[in-house]
Amino acid sequence: MKHNLVAGLAAVSLVLSPSLAAAQSVNVVRSILPTLPYTLIYPDPMVASGGGADPLTINHPDAPLQCDLTVVPVVNTEWTADTALGVLDDAEVAASWTDIMPGFTMGSKGTTQYQDATALIYDGTSPESSMGVPLTVVHTETVANGRGYVLDCLYGSEQAEQIRPIVDFIIANFATRSDAECCIGAEVAPEQETVPNQ
Repeated sequence: MKHNLVAGLAAVSLVLSPSLAAAQSVNVVRSILPTLPYTLIYPDPMVASGGGADPLTINHPDAPLQCDLTVVPVVNTEWTADTALGVLDDAEVAASWTDIMPGFTMGSKGTTQYQDATALIYDGTSPESSMGVPLTVVHTETVANGRGYVLDCLYGSEQAEQIRPIVDFIIANFATRSDAECCIGAEVAPEQETVPNQ
């Protein structure tokens, strides 16, 4: 599958706020179109834009992190993540990212789980991206009900320790249906009991 990328990742301060590492709440975006179902769950304070016929983009205002979700029709409805992994061409992948990530180097590849589907996953890095900072991309894709789902997350490579767990959370909680629940890989904080004033 070809990926479309909105090149809107801003180079921001390399100092991450504590809220990035330990988000307190999440946002849930569900498609209301029956022909384009999905659920995308992501931590505050990330902000969503686009959607519908355009890619849905989520950005973090205080960190170099952007994820893009694209849904496209597919011809090969027999596609599986395992088959795609078996024929994945590292050189072809690297070439597809060269425009925005010069010097792209392929990292790990395999399969991973969305909430309701198995997806192909790979990551790669670039020391000199078009955004002016070293970038890492985590690419996932799957096919469900005649539609292809591509979820790409780009982040500043120097912030991998703080940002990669957020990317993994977004991927694990993505669903190709509109009625998915939150949240995989997170614990709900217990409600605080208040003591009445005396």
